[in-house]
This record gives sequence, C-alpha cells and structure tokens, in this order.
Amino acid sequence: MSEFPPCPKCKSPFTYDSGMFLTCPECGHEWTAEEATVEETVSDDTMVVKDSNGAILQDGDSVVVIKDLPVKGYSKSIKAGTKVKNIRLVEGDHNIDCKVDGFGSMALKSIFVKKA
Repeated sequence: MSEFPPCPKCKSPFTYDSGMFLTCPECGHEWTAEEATVEETVSDDTMVVKDSNGAILQDGDSVVVIKDLPVKGYSKSIKAGTKVKNIRLVEGDHNIDCKVDGFGSMALKSIFVKKA
C-alpha cells in the first residue's frame, strides 16, 4: 500500500511521487502535497462547489450571473449581472438551487456564476 494519500479525483490508492507532484496512475491527475493536506481537512461527505473564478461556494451565499442564460419556456433570458441571493447547493449537473427575481425557482450551473 502507498504511504501517499489517495487521489482526490478518483480516490485511487495507487498514487506515487513524481518529483514536484503526487500522481495518480489510473486517471493521470497531478497535485501538490500542500493541496493534499488542504483536501484532507475537508471531509469526504462535504460537497465542494466552485464558481467560475474558483471561489468555493456555500449555502446562503450570493452570486452574480456572468453571462446571459436562456430559460426554457420563457421569451426572455437571465441577464448577465443579475444578483441571486441565498443559494442552496445540491448534487448534480445544475448544482445551485435558487430563486431568480422575475423567473422564480430554478437550478443554475456554478460555472455561470461568480461569488458576490
């Protein structure tokens, strides 16, 4: 068994040191030892969702939409710059549940928002 931490991406136990990085032979992911210690402090049952700039989002945060988003069933779209308050993080592709003024409840992808 390896004395290195498992891969943070695929959880493979077969990681090895390749100089400056720790490397996973199964998925090819590389990371530094410092990143490994930071990721160990976050428990496995905690979901980590990042915005378009890489900032970690939490339940109750406010976010700003960064591009116009078309909405099925509506003739108008959510405009860039729209502020959404009190988000809730969920599992899945659209990982933010929220209420958008003028549209109601909906799910957004975190790649289309930035933390306010």
